[in-house]
Amino acid sequence: MIEKIKDKAKSAKELYKDYKAEVVEYDPEIDGSKEHMVRELMLDEKERMKDVLSKLKSKIRGNDKERR
Repeated sequence: MIEKIKDKAKSAKELYKDYKAEVVEYDPEIDGSKEHMVRELMLDEKERMKDVLSKLKSKIRGNDKERR
């Protein structure tokens, strides 16, 4: 069992012995240019809806303080 683990570790070292890390730049053509924008829009809408709901709840409660 231990020998198998050592063999796997040796083979992984051999596979990556010539690996050099490089900087990867964002390319909208490859990476999908609008996915991050859709996520941001969804998060903004979520925050807006939380504000709307908290205002409505506070109206329903009347003079009670808003709790979170």
